[in-house]
Amino acid sequence: MQSINIFIERADNGSLERIDDDVAIEEPLEIRVNGAPIAITMRTPDHDEELALGWLFCEGIIRSMDDVASAEVSSNRVDILLAPHRDFKAASAMQRHVTNSSCGLCSKSSLDALALRDCALLPAYGPPVDPALVQDLPRRLRLGQSAFNRTGGLHAAGLFSNDGELLYLREDVGRHNALDKVIGASLSNSEQNEEESILMLSGRVSYELMQKALMASIPVVAAVGAPSSLAIAIAERFNMTLFGFVRSDGFNIYTGAHRIERF
Repeated sequence: MQSINIFIERADNGSLERIDDDVAIEEPLEIRVNGAPIAITMRTPDHDEELALGWLFCEGIIRSMDDVASAEVSSNRVDILLAPHRDFKAASAMQRHVTNSSCGLCSKSSLDALALRDCALLPAYGPPVDPALVQDLPRRLRLGQSAFNRTGGLHAAGLFSNDGELLYLREDVGRHNALDKVIGASLSNSEQNEEESILMLSGRVSYELMQKALMASIPVVAAVGAPSSLAIAIAERFNMTLFGFVRSDGFNIYTGAHRIERF
């Protein structure tokens, strides 16, 4: 369940009216690996296993579903048991030290940390991206945002094929959780080729979102909001194409303009 219905007082033209309203749910989720609690995130309850798998993948703790022996979901908890060949202590040592934009570390340290975590350069070229498709992505994303349409309180991340087919769309009160859910869903589908996909985000683009896209080998990221300076730096360094302020009548290209078809 992604939302609950409550009664509120609505002020309208100087009068108060008692109405019912859908509100997005926010609850903690504990992620455990081999019986040990390693993270707690505030999320919208839905697709919890995907969220946990996506988070573990982006942290470098798992590299594929072959590293996962089992996943058990209970109330506000996901227990992941790693496959015998995966050394949890060694894998967890690769966790990043930069977690948000206020960490105080310089851009160089942040980018070097990514390089140290085996983030390889993405292929410089791939299937060309249709600018008309980019402009239509916010509409396509919004069509799938059923929970946002009810509550107005959820972020969304959508993974599209290069020809515009919606592959996965997930919503959450946390933009990072929404992307982890998408990556977890894609990770579970071994036939998916992320290197020929486009990620569409409902808000701004931070360092952490670009880092997650990079870990998942997604070469093209588009958003309705603005990117941060460090998000742009990641895109430049790792051959990613980054679009911001995407609207039906245009967008900004911050990096990787060579991938887009010319008008």
